[in-house]
Amino acid sequence: MAGISVGVVFSILVVLVLVLVVFSYVAQGKKETSAMAAPAVQKSVPKASKVSAADEAAVAMAVYLYMNGRHDDESGVLTIHVNEHSLWHEELNERL
Repeated sequence: MAGISVGVVFSILVVLVLVLVVFSYVAQGKKETSAMAAPAVQKSVPKASKVSAADEAAVAMAVYLYMNGRHDDESGVLTIHVNEHSLWHEELNERL
């Protein structure tokens, strides 16, 4: 019984490896065809507009402040206000 279960596990592993090898060959074939089509695609895509110096400065300052820990500090303290006289409490006291 143990030999059969070990055989089944190894046969499933072999099938899985074969499936992965087949998929890798298919993916490599598609990669080669997409590499041939890439120059045509690059010609049709318009170039992005330039980013202004003010935008670059704003992003750089935000990253600098974030990396140096100068962003909003939270206290980490939860404040829970307990309302001892809620309507549910009043109704419960009336029934008792």
